[in-house]
Amino acid sequence: MADSFRIEKDTMGEVRVPADALWGAQTQRAVDNFPISGQRLPRPFLRALGLVKRVAAEVNRDLGLLPADVAGAIVAAAQEVESGQHDAQFPIDVFQTGSGTSTNMNANEVIAALATRRLGKPVHPNNHVNMGQSSNDSIPTALHLSAALETHEQLIPALLHLKATIEAKAVQDGAVVKTGRTHLMDAMPLRLEQQLSGWAQQVHLSIERIQASLARVHELAQGGTAIGTGINADPQFATRFAGRVAALTAVPFAKARNLFSALAAQDSIVELSGQLKATACAVIKISNDLRWMNSGPIAGLGEIALPALQPGSSIMPGKVNPVIPEAALMVCAQVIGNDAAITHGGQSGVFELNVALPLLARNVLESIRLLAAACRVLADKAIAGFTVNVARITDLVDKNPILVTALNPVIGYDLAAKIAKRAYKEGRRLIDVALEETKLSRAELEKLLDPRPMCDGGIVEGAGGG
Repeated sequence: MADSFRIEKDTMGEVRVPADALWGAQTQRAVDNFPISGQRLPRPFLRALGLVKRVAAEVNRDLGLLPADVAGAIVAAAQEVESGQHDAQFPIDVFQTGSGTSTNMNANEVIAALATRRLGKPVHPNNHVNMGQSSNDSIPTALHLSAALETHEQLIPALLHLKATIEAKAVQDGAVVKTGRTHLMDAMPLRLEQQLSGWAQQVHLSIERIQASLARVHELAQGGTAIGTGINADPQFATRFAGRVAALTAVPFAKARNLFSALAAQDSIVELSGQLKATACAVIKISNDLRWMNSGPIAGLGEIALPALQPGSSIMPGKVNPVIPEAALMVCAQVIGNDAAITHGGQSGVFELNVALPLLARNVLESIRLLAAACRVLADKAIAGFTVNVARITDLVDKNPILVTALNPVIGYDLAAKIAKRAYKEGRRLIDVALEETKLSRAELEKLLDPRPMCDGGIVEGAGGG
């Protein structure tokens, strides 16, 4: 129907816009130009973009560049965008212009429309909302803000929760001595707490790596405007902007040390993504260990039983699968795939601008969100609730031919190897074969082959970082 649309104008002419839309002509052109994926930029990015517009208006007001009433209306409107009240007004596809200009103008137009309503007189999307800014610095700034805030608020707490859950399980069940394995083959024994300490340390180091990379993500491009020279922005704008954002978020954001680099390159986001990929590798290790330890219940290792959460088969009654570790593995595969796209996007800086910013935002924010959720689920629905099959573990340790390693200093490598091979071939306990092959007494062998002293060594206390 004709009355379902209104006519908006921009520098290229007239455009039909849905009558109830807050956006204007430039947003509509982007909607029409990019019917590609149906995916929009995620909520954390829109939150950050609203914060950019809010703080920019406050700084321009304080510098005497923006009238107080106009700035107030923009700030109020931008806070509504920041809080998610108008997400439906951001319809542009992720796969759009690489600078994110379309999304920047989307924000400018929506905030200008809201501010105009509030103020009762026109607020211009470019002259007022976009004052002292360019898409080329606002979008990279929103990218860094959103990635850093989501990491601080979601991912790091989730990783800390995973680490604490592993450590609690180590205290609960860690004294059990189990068979170690290398190359998926039996090796020397260790305590369960020692194995879990390795998991906890992997998570701890993941946190350390991510936190180290955030130091670069905290640097903001805002103030560089079009190409890094800061044209049309007050000389104090960049420093004041970063300081105000840092105060509002309690995160140490700062003006980028070099604004040309901040616009032209996204190496810091590539670095952060690399640490997310490393974290995914740690989660893969933990998830696969859980699956192997849980395998069976008859024909597998059967060392632990993960919580039974749902039927595992539509045809095999009674089957229960390790669904939580499997879900975590798929998350990690996605994170690794996202990193490949982010690496390519990071290579898309040509001269004074990176032109893959929406792609970078979509992928890094998805990786952060998925990893945070997967770590919490893995902790709460797999690690916290698994039970240890002590009888099964003990039986496997008793039959482990590799325990003969402890006899090497007494009887030599060659005889020890002979005993191990015979015990395995005959399916007998190692100590019984050793009694027949050596002159050692049962008491001596029981002492030498006791697996508990063999586990002493390595660092467990504080292994997860304290």
